[in-house]
Amino acid sequence: MILRRVTAALPALLLCGAAAAEPVTYEIDPGHTYPSFEADHMGGLSILRGKFNSNSGKIVIDREAKTGTVEVTIDTSSIDFGHDGLNDHAKGADMFDVAKYPTATYKGTFSKWNGDVPAEVQGELTLKGVTKPVTLTINQFLCKQHPMRKVEVCGADASATIRRDEFGIDYGKAFGFKMDVKLAIEVEALRTGGQPAT
Repeated sequence: MILRRVTAALPALLLCGAAAAEPVTYEIDPGHTYPSFEADHMGGLSILRGKFNSNSGKIVIDREAKTGTVEVTIDTSSIDFGHDGLNDHAKGADMFDVAKYPTATYKGTFSKWNGDVPAEVQGELTLKGVTKPVTLTINQFLCKQHPMRKVEVCGADASATIRRDEFGIDYGKAFGFKMDVKLAIEVEALRTGGQPAT
């Protein structure tokens, strides 16, 4: 009798397990997400640091299957060096040309995991109309209950290095500017149904 009950219950248990393994979607919280960067000035004279203030996107994670995707759209006109003149120059045609290319996008998949925590994203960055592969290293990742919004939130710190001339942004190369740019991306995302924190 006990065996029959266990056998009869197996389909329901399997269905519950399948449901638990379904992917979960998180909407990026733009108020706590900052794609920032460091770029050379004058071949080692100093380091220019900036960020993009406006972004959107989503992250999909299935921890049990160790799969997931990342999609981010950045408003290139929101570039911010903390210097108005430099911001205006960066938005112009010889750099980001935001009138012609108002957004940059990144789409990727989680490619390495440490246990149930993603450690790497392999994807493609589209910037100034050019698409190139870019791998993000996830230096820190955590999901927890948001104490104010009462919904699960996931956060990460990711990094990568790109060459800006490969994306058609080669201003200053003739003056000796180094083309390598370090990316440092702070991101937080709320499980679908939550509200962005203020």
